[in-house]
Amino acid sequence: MITIFTIGFTNKSAKVFFELLEQSKVKTIVDTRINNVSQLAGYTKGTDLSFFARRVANIGYEHKIEFAPTKELLNRYRKKQMSWAEYEIEYLNLLDIRNIKNKVVVEQLNHSCLLCSEHLPDKCHRRLLAEYLQKTSSDIQIIHLK
Repeated sequence: MITIFTIGFTNKSAKVFFELLEQSKVKTIVDTRINNVSQLAGYTKGTDLSFFARRVANIGYEHKIEFAPTKELLNRYRKKQMSWAEYEIEYLNLLDIRNIKNKVVVEQLNHSCLLCSEHLPDKCHRRLLAEYLQKTSSDIQIIHLK
């Protein structure tokens, strides 16, 4: 069984964030954000997160920009120029265009955690990505860390 976790950092202190990852025995944080250097990201700013993950919890870090939505897609959704249902369709189509199903070795994601900013997975691309990957193998379990 391959276990893929997801987590959003919004509304989580660094203590809660890293404790959730440690308790779940996450091996690698897979950053799915298009912009991982924003000042608003606090302790999850790309280079800082890589350092903290290794130092605090002995967890690896990878930024996978190919998992992120495009800036245009994200902006259209945030500006309410499209519904969540439309966003889902376009994001999943983007994953197909990028040929993610054939580029990702799902077994290498075992005990990885897909990261983005959204607090809950309901309306978040990390959930869509996890479910997309789950369709490539019936052996994938998804756990959303809250």
